[in-house]
Amino acid sequence: MTTRHIKQLTLLGHSTTRYPDSPDTARLEAFPNAYKGRNYWVRFDCPEFTSRCPITNQPDFGHILIEYIPDRLCLESKALKLYLFSFRNHNTFHEEVVNRILDDVVKAIKPRQIKVSGKFNPRGGISISAEAQWPEE
Repeated sequence: MTTRHIKQLTLLGHSTTRYPDSPDTARLEAFPNAYKGRNYWVRFDCPEFTSRCPITNQPDFGHILIEYIPDRLCLESKALKLYLFSFRNHNTFHEEVVNRILDDVVKAIKPRQIKVSGKFNPRGGISISAEAQWPEE
């Protein structure tokens, strides 16, 4: 990776971190895929995901798994962490969380293939799992 590519990663290497307050203000960053001639899977496992119920405003806790085959770009992990953190005070349904993450990652890096899974803790005795993938089969 060249110095030019490193300078494009604006969230890494700072002594202070600005936490975005919503997914709309968060920024996903990427770096060039050094192995774009090969298909390989990248997995990000976020077992402490939090968002808020759009009806009750109560916190919802879940486990998000993002799996993708990069094309030209790879997701930078700190930017992804801050992006996922931005859902903490965001009111949304579980199904929307998974689809929003998928759409935002596809827009940011245009992977060859991606799957986003969410397994959310029970609320009222029912747990919800949702999965979205691109391209659709």
